[in-house]
Amino acid sequence: MSPATIAIALVVALLVLVPTRRLFNVGASRRALTAYFLAMWLFAVLVAIVRGPLGFLIPFLLIAYLVPFVTLREGLERLRGRFGGILDPWLRAREPERPVKDVTPPDPRLED
Repeated sequence: MSPATIAIALVVALLVLVPTRRLFNVGASRRALTAYFLAMWLFAVLVAIVRGPLGFLIPFLLIAYLVPFVTLREGLERLRGRFGGILDPWLRAREPERPVKDVTPPDPRLED
């Protein structure tokens, strides 16, 4: 193996550790983390070393890299804020509305 190939493999391993850490923080199992890391590392090294014939696989690699950073609930919350409550009917099912409780003390001047 040439030093350039080893350097590519190490850089790719460091890059793949970022989404693997995200999956670890979410609570993925050790087996799933190992499988994800090895599959992503092997896939990325193959794409990096054999550039020509495997170049069409780069979009798949990018999607697989970004998937751990996407969460449905936080994405919907961002959309809710961005579009001014258009998504409220979908988000309301998980968060029931409570009536507002009046805790203001009575004004003694008005009780004449």
